[in-house]
Amino acid sequence: MEKKIPLIAPSLLAANFLEIGKDVEMINDSHADWLHLDVMDGRFVPNISFGLPVISAVTKISKK
Repeated sequence: MEKKIPLIAPSLLAANFLEIGKDVEMINDSHADWLHLDVMDGRFVPNISFGLPVISAVTKISKK
């Protein structure tokens, strides 16, 4: 039986929004496999996350 290795995906919601670029760089430099983005639509859950402009900016600097 093959042993499965868990993937690590820190959530961007845990970032300091005033230093979001630094936090993305910290994740880039880490052993994390992915960067988790919580996208909330305001219909099923309250829209308390970031919008498309933030996601677009993060996508440009994220290597995950």
